[in-house]
Amino acid sequence: MLLTACGFIHSSPNPTHSANGTESITLENQKTVCMAPAVSTVVLIQPGPEREEDPWDLPELQDTGVKWADLDTKGKVLRVFISVLKLVTLLGLLYLFVCSLDILSSAFQLVGGKAAGDIFQENDVLSNPLAGLVIGVLVTLLVQSSSTSSSIVVSMVSSGLLQVPTAVPIIMGTNIGTSVTNTVVAMTQAGDRSKFRRAFAGATVHDFFNWLSVLVLLPLEVATGYLYRLTEVIVRTFNIQTGENAPVLLNVITDPLTHSIIELDESVISGIATGDPEAKNKSLIRTWCSTSTNTTLQNVTVVNCTSAPCWELKNVSETINIHKCHHIFVNANLPDIAVGLILLALSLFVLCACLICIVKLLNSMLKGQVAAVIKKIINTDFPFPLGFVTGYLAIMVGAAMTFIVQSSSVFTSAITPLVGIGVISIERAYPLSLGSNIGTTTTAILAALASPGETLTNSLQIALVHLFFNVSGIVLWYVLPFMRVPIMLAKALGNVTARYRWFAIFYIIFCFFFIPLLVFGLSLAGLPALLGVLVPVALLLLFVIIINLMQSRWPQHLPNRLQSWDFLPLWAHSLEPWDRMVTAATARCCCCCKCCQVIAPGDEEAGPVEKKDGVEMCNTPVLANGGEGKERAPPTPVILKVTAL
Repeated sequence: MLLTACGFIHSSPNPTHSANGTESITLENQKTVCMAPAVSTVVLIQPGPEREEDPWDLPELQDTGVKWADLDTKGKVLRVFISVLKLVTLLGLLYLFVCSLDILSSAFQLVGGKAAGDIFQENDVLSNPLAGLVIGVLVTLLVQSSSTSSSIVVSMVSSGLLQVPTAVPIIMGTNIGTSVTNTVVAMTQAGDRSKFRRAFAGATVHDFFNWLSVLVLLPLEVATGYLYRLTEVIVRTFNIQTGENAPVLLNVITDPLTHSIIELDESVISGIATGDPEAKNKSLIRTWCSTSTNTTLQNVTVVNCTSAPCWELKNVSETINIHKCHHIFVNANLPDIAVGLILLALSLFVLCACLICIVKLLNSMLKGQVAAVIKKIINTDFPFPLGFVTGYLAIMVGAAMTFIVQSSSVFTSAITPLVGIGVISIERAYPLSLGSNIGTTTTAILAALASPGETLTNSLQIALVHLFFNVSGIVLWYVLPFMRVPIMLAKALGNVTARYRWFAIFYIIFCFFFIPLLVFGLSLAGLPALLGVLVPVALLLLFVIIINLMQSRWPQHLPNRLQSWDFLPLWAHSLEPWDRMVTAATARCCCCCKCCQVIAPGDEEAGPVEKKDGVEMCNTPVLANGGEGKERAPPTPVILKVTAL
């Protein structure tokens, strides 16, 4: 800021007389004199407006090591050796990670596989589309494999127990249930707030895509049956013949390890679902890996014979056991549930350990120029006007990688840590996840092509329903950029869970267990009970979404009372009271830890400490301002924050 002062000086005044007798002075030889500008330092010492840091910006992974040019020959050789060792270790950890997911799926099948088969026997309930949807979700959660649950549906359709239109909502439910795995994987990064924000958003963008697709396409399918009609036309138009079995790509590498631990007879679950009475008494744990069936013509005695001869010739099949399996539970006299719980604990431990080590290794490897190159390749769009092609290329990459690993859960769980550490942006993880949805259906299509001729049509039609459901979802929620609502919802949920990390557990339990179980229970009670509960809840949710949208964009059109949610109790429009309650409960559970109960020096002999300031947690500032004399920060209203678009 410059301050200047200017004035006039003159050399000789000339007085003049006016008509009324007054005298005025005119200045001759006027000169303008300006003082030197005064420089003010007020602006220099005032802090300017700082740029608010975007939590979704990808962090720069700084290389703190010695530069390659500064290393001697021995140092360069040592660095190359360490880099190769890290790469080999990373591949080994990825191998164990994939195997642990396979063992986790087997464990869930042992624990809940027979229950899943019993659920599918509720044919009266399956006629309700909502019930069929949540049954698909629950069964996929129980067996932790959309391929297994969809194969059960295919076997029921092939046997005539289930019609194709009835099976369509179940296939939609399997698409939702398989997305819970990467959401659980994101919980392993809860220790770092910024990483957890990105990882949880990168995982739940898959969830939101599946839920929103079902929200739009399920009513459309019930009203028009377009998926059933479209796939029926395709199957009838092309004269498709039975083909070879689906290729096994990654299973060739993982089966030697997983089959040495456990091997299951998955036909037992399908047998229970199709009503086979002998399947209920069989164990899911396979004992004989090689058997043969010998059919002979024998004389069978006729019961309650009234006239001779009292026998008849019948074909009798006899199963001959040839080769016994070699997994570690083949001779264990344990029930399926016990073996399943053991494998569940083991696989979860290996899964979490592998993920933690993978994240640590990636953090140490992806630094400096290496990280810059990888992030530039993955997250950079093609130049204008081909920028839109990048996302579709990512969809193709996701589909190809999922086809290779033959599991969408494995692929999406593998990219979740990369999103957390900042190598992949959530905008790029979204099309990759959509591609994984496409890739997992190709395996089912190839498996359906290997079906016998009499069941080929129905099997292939169900597989095509799964494919076109995902394609329709991509057309809805990806083709137009402003319709990519799952990204916005995932970021909003990521911000909430980064601040209240317990909310992530609540989200998983509420969306994947509570809602499906509630709808399933109401379906058993009948259609009036289902509609009587869900319709008011849906209307209330729609009202809240509309009010939230108007509060953020057009508050002047709302009544004064509805321009904010402050008229509601605090617990109804803010997570702060719930956070204090959860934090206090957590503090009581770990009251023996030093970080949970702070005792001032010299108070050890003063008796019990008064809890005026509550219990102070290490990383929880909520309880730190819980005292009577301290002023608490105003709670941030987060009522349905994930719906505020």
